[in-house]
Amino acid sequence: MEPFAYVRATSIQEATEAYASHPGARYIGGGTNLVDLMKHGVETPATLIDLTRLPLHDFQELPTGGLRVGACVSNTDLAVHPLVRTRYPVLSQALLAGASGQLRNVATVGGNLLQRTRCPYFQDVSKPCNKRQPGAGCAARDGLHRDHAVLGHSAHCIATHPSDMAVALAALDAEIELHDGEHGTRRVAAADFHRLPGDHPDQDTVIRPGEIVTAVLLPPLAPGAVSLYRKARDRASYAFALASVAAVLRLDDRRVRHVALAFGGLAHRPWRAATAEEHLTGAVPTDDAVGEAVDAELAAARPLRDNAFKVDLARNLARDVLATLARSAPGGAAPTGRRP
Repeated sequence: MEPFAYVRATSIQEATEAYASHPGARYIGGGTNLVDLMKHGVETPATLIDLTRLPLHDFQELPTGGLRVGACVSNTDLAVHPLVRTRYPVLSQALLAGASGQLRNVATVGGNLLQRTRCPYFQDVSKPCNKRQPGAGCAARDGLHRDHAVLGHSAHCIATHPSDMAVALAALDAEIELHDGEHGTRRVAAADFHRLPGDHPDQDTVIRPGEIVTAVLLPPLAPGAVSLYRKARDRASYAFALASVAAVLRLDDRRVRHVALAFGGLAHRPWRAATAEEHLTGAVPTDDAVGEAVDAELAAARPLRDNAFKVDLARNLARDVLATLARSAPGGAAPTGRRP
């Protein structure tokens, strides 16, 4: 049993001051990930600062037509909110595809963003892991790595990020609002919030020590934009993605005027598919055009011994999702087959 202190903050200022005055402190929301890691001995915080009493449980419709979501909103409340279901179905679908109903009821938006990898070598303190202990090595490289990364990994880490919600936020061009007592408030694009491992796989995100995730900002989507999330996993419920796809598409006169595509389950962070988007913008989204765009994106994949199947899985998911959106988008269903 590792002893720890507990502070219940009632304001953002109180929380940041408590963090600054308690070395080794960690913020806690629903605790669905952090508490598990404490039980495994992966996390050993000296102090837990409870954020659940902070005034971060609200939804605010913005004058621009966007939506501000407080970081303490539960995953369930976000998934079922009427504005999310109607304006951002990709986000609702991603949340409902993740975890169980019981966990969604407790897990918070901020905690979802900050959850750590489910790599079994990270969660087993008897195994070397550069993410848990920099310089220790990566047991997954020579071990079982069927579920691990095929994009953006490094010699130091091949873990994947587990969040479904974060993949949808990346495709929606959402922003993460952060606050600390020294620098105030800043915003970071959701697609840039999580890091690739590089030489520092222990650093999951760009968050600074002591910063609190205070909100997620969803921009307004242009009229006619449609979105979809699809996830492939080993069992039908309560399983992390082998590969997932979040996409937003808008057509005009049968041509792609806007497309956003993000992959989950393939990398250390949600993978925004900029190359595929560039190939598709301005094109008629025929089967051939979509296939070429997705193939151009996945050409960067570096599969490992046991997970090359993920590349084909992601390719098929992306092609199916984009074809489905092209058929349903206002502006004229695109023909299948070769480009005209």
